Amino acid sequence: MVDRKGADGVPAPPWRKTRKPVQPRRQLSQDLIVETGMRILDAEGLDALSMRRVAQELDTGPASLYAHVANKDELLELLYDRVLGEIVLPERDPGRWKEQLRAYALEAHRVLGAHGDVARAALATIPTGANSVRAGEFMYGLLVDAGMPPREAAIALDRLSLYIVGDAYEGSLHYARMRAAGYDNRKDYFNAFVEQITTYYRALPAEQFPHVTKHIDDLVDAEGEERFRYGLDLMLDGIEARMPEG
Repeated sequence: MVDRKGADGVPAPPWRKTRKPVQPRRQLSQDLIVETGMRILDAEGLDALSMRRVAQELDTGPASLYAHVANKDELLELLYDRVLGEIVLPERDPGRWKEQLRAYALEAHRVLGAHGDVARAALATIPTGANSVRAGEFMYGLLVDAGMPPREAAIALDRLSLYIVGDAYEGSLHYARMRAAGYDNRKDYFNAFVEQITTYYRALPAEQFPHVTKHIDDLVDAEGEERFRYGLDLMLDGIEARMPEG
């Protein structure tokens, strides 16, 4: 027989159910809200994310979140900044600006791709979080210290950032379609997607589209990573061509 005593030491009646101890809630904070939002985003994508959904995960009401995060837009900015914090930046070396910018772009692209469609949160806005500014200072400083005029370096930074984010977002759209179509890995999905496109191109009238129908295999051959690297080199070569001589 289990001895169930109350706070005053008096045994509880044998027919009364023993209550499990209630686990105390974690104290609500901005970090906890962002951590919870990140789990939702990684698992289900940006469309599933809302202040109400985060509140449900934390077993609280949406109003309680607003003391720590102003609204969904701020939450998205905080999430994006948290992701950018995963990027490790080397000591800036203007003498190797092109090599360092390439390495940064590849790493940023990889990190964004690892977090679903978080890149969408950076489109049509200027991220201002600590990690966003840190990354911007690194890229901008490389170009300016390498000799590019500050105004031109600002435009180059903007275009390069947009290329990285836009490509990562496009990749996330394909990933969402892959999951919706029931594929378990990107290669199987890519092969099926390319086969559909190839079939369509082959059905086009050759007299109207001579180049597309003649070079179908070349058009669809490169995968996403190769295309990103090719475009990145085009941008870096263009920036290099604008660098002052000497």
